[in-house]
Amino acid sequence: MTTAIQLDPQRSRTIRPEARLRSAVMGATGYAGQELVRILSSHPRVEAPVLLTRQEDKSDDARSPQTLRRLCWDTLKDEGVDLLFLATPHDVSRRLVPQAMELGLRVIDLSGAWRLRHAENRSVYEFEDESGESAKFMERAVYGLPELHRAEIETADLVANPGCYATSAILALAPLLRANCVDIEHGIISDSKSGVSGAGKALSERTHFMSVADNCSAYSLFNHRHVGEIAEQLAIHSTSLTFTPHLLPIPRGILSTIYVRLNRRLTASEVESCLRDSYAGEPWVRVLAAGNLPEIRSCLHTNYCDIGFGLADDGRRLVVVSCLDNLLKGAAGQAVQNMNVMYGWDEKEGLR
Repeated sequence: MTTAIQLDPQRSRTIRPEARLRSAVMGATGYAGQELVRILSSHPRVEAPVLLTRQEDKSDDARSPQTLRRLCWDTLKDEGVDLLFLATPHDVSRRLVPQAMELGLRVIDLSGAWRLRHAENRSVYEFEDESGESAKFMERAVYGLPELHRAEIETADLVANPGCYATSAILALAPLLRANCVDIEHGIISDSKSGVSGAGKALSERTHFMSVADNCSAYSLFNHRHVGEIAEQLAIHSTSLTFTPHLLPIPRGILSTIYVRLNRRLTASEVESCLRDSYAGEPWVRVLAAGNLPEIRSCLHTNYCDIGFGLADDGRRLVVVSCLDNLLKGAAGQAVQNMNVMYGWDEKEGLR
């Protein structure tokens, strides 16, 4: 999902220095949506966002900082909205993105609707519109991981914000695969654990207090929707990756412990240099010194992804640990980082 789109030369891609961006958020009452509204409301270059609900949504949320408004495309254009954030279910984003883009809106979509380039990986979402118009917009989507696709994001009209688990695994593994030092045939194992907010706001038996408290449980073995996403971005086959997610009895945060077999003997300083060189100058990735491992609490309520590792004495067995806040670098914070890239602003604006 890294194809750069052709831009309309008549349409400016930047906001004048004296102007403030007008944005709208659909799905502002969800966990990621609430974080998104909070960040945008204090962003120095953005007006307070318009908060939207779909016509079919009958309920409001009293905790929302502003009154929700029914979606009306004409009203958004009349009010000068340029950027639409979608913090909506996958099928909803799949339906709304073509309408928004036909009206000239730029879109950052936090769902999985436009992340996956390959049909076999997209099949996990069971989309019914796999041809025709949807294919056209799929080609225009850019995977919104700035550390990998910054140049494409700068000119994008549609940014597919990455999944939270996927972000933690991709950032940990990309430098090693790029350096061609991973024995892919041996397989990669990602043992990832998330706080309960990663399951979304909808109630379910699995996320009920009685199921989560004092517990840790694995789920979606071999068929989690992020497997294809990770594999595509790392340019490996999904069968080379064993990804097992777990639910932790904490509100938020992700810790991924990733097991890799190297194809040649490396020293700890070489591994550290590989990671540091890849993320030199990256504002939101912190690489720890060899032997120091990140913890969830160190990146909570921030947009940082922390990466550490341990290397066995044989120089071939490597464990990489990646931590982030699933609602920020794994969702809303990354969406704002992408917005900053799209409009040519400092990527740290409005974030911490």
